[in-house]
Amino acid sequence: MPDSMSPRRFIVRRNRRETYDTFTLDLEPVDGDGLCFKPGQFNQLWAYGMGESPISISGDPTRPEVLIHTIRAVGPVTEAMKRYKPGDMVGVRGPFGAPWPVEAGEGGDLLFIAGGIGLAPLRPAVYQAIHTRERFRRVSLLMGARTPADLIYRSELERWRSRFDMRVAVSVDVAKESDKWFGNVGFVTALIPRVQFDVDDVVALICGPEIMIRNAARDLIGRGVPEDKIYISMERNMHCGVGLCGHCQWGSEFVCADGPVFRYDKVGHLMAVREV
Repeated sequence: MPDSMSPRRFIVRRNRRETYDTFTLDLEPVDGDGLCFKPGQFNQLWAYGMGESPISISGDPTRPEVLIHTIRAVGPVTEAMKRYKPGDMVGVRGPFGAPWPVEAGEGGDLLFIAGGIGLAPLRPAVYQAIHTRERFRRVSLLMGARTPADLIYRSELERWRSRFDMRVAVSVDVAKESDKWFGNVGFVTALIPRVQFDVDDVVALICGPEIMIRNAARDLIGRGVPEDKIYISMERNMHCGVGLCGHCQWGSEFVCADGPVFRYDKVGHLMAVREV
């Protein structure tokens, strides 16, 4: 078993831009062994000479030979990674964390709600649902972003939308005439009443800004979805990955050790407490 504190070396095979501040790295292991993971888990990515940053895995779990991370450049480590070119080296520790319980939705409806870069941690779960599509009744994805320019995976969203066995709806908070946006305008939560699902037999997976998570959970509960059928990711709060540093303590939980995926009935009360 590899040491969770020792990074493995991966080579950048591709660095593609998603938005003005968000990019996706395709990584391959130097030792040739792929990294098996479950949807919702994350890695600690090392920028040598700079430090490390916890990043959710955003690739296909059936393709462990290619490790994919979609990253927003928000500090020195991720800013350095934004400039990486093919052949550059990245250190990887992981995978860590509790996964999305996609299997819990089998036999019923599965609903994904993503805000902004929150689609990146959900993307492996979407892949899993597509690979095992026959195990679910209705599969729906609601995606929101601030503006059209902030949408990630635009071509993939179009491919998913073209499927006959999956409902995809996209909305942006604001759009200017110059954006040439002809889709929905408004918060992603406004899409919830437009999608069909059985409130007694649905599992909802939500990831995005905390205010979006709270509002989406509130609206689902208002429609009759039980709190124990709603799962959220607090991946933005992760730090060391193994629960040692204490920076991600959230009430009695540690996001990196006990999460980042939590069942809403267990942690929903914490989202209304300031400074937690």
